[in-house]
Amino acid sequence: MSSKNELQTLLKTQYGINKNISQPLAKEDCEKLVATLAVQPSLVKLIQSFASKNSDLSQNNRYYGQMRSQAEKKLKTIQAEYTQFEEQIAQLEQSKEKLAGRKQTLEAEIEHLTVQNQTLDTKVQTLTTRNDELVEANDQLKKDNKDLKNVVDQIKLRLARDTKMLLKYEDSEIRKALIRLFRWTLG
Repeated sequence: MSSKNELQTLLKTQYGINKNISQPLAKEDCEKLVATLAVQPSLVKLIQSFASKNSDLSQNNRYYGQMRSQAEKKLKTIQAEYTQFEEQIAQLEQSKEKLAGRKQTLEAEIEHLTVQNQTLDTKVQTLTTRNDELVEANDQLKKDNKDLKNVVDQIKLRLARDTKMLLKYEDSEIRKALIRLFRWTLG
């Protein structure tokens, strides 16, 4: 008499019934199945049809299982990329906020510097006008100084001539006073 394992092997090789299908059956059930199949060819065709369909379904299950596995891997990859993109977006938004703050600060500085520049332009214009006035006044003072020097030189010359004429006189006291005066005016 055959063991259950031998009966399962016989069912597999002759009729295409997998061991995982015959596993729940008892040894006696396997023996009855082998005996029944030996005498009923239409039942063999039915079982072979079931086995063929089972094989097709098994291949489909494997194919779709592989597709599902690939889809799950792809999903994990996409989720990781999505998470990474979210982190990058969050970082960029933080950077954007910092840059927006920096932009506002720079705009305020530019506005302040523009006002300061306008103030300095006004001061430069004022100083330029004052400088022009001072140059003009300096030129006038130079001219006045030259005229004054000429007047002083004329006075000295006249005084020297008049003193020379007065020195011709004999009075020594007048002469001494005039000499002191003359020396004093010459410096």
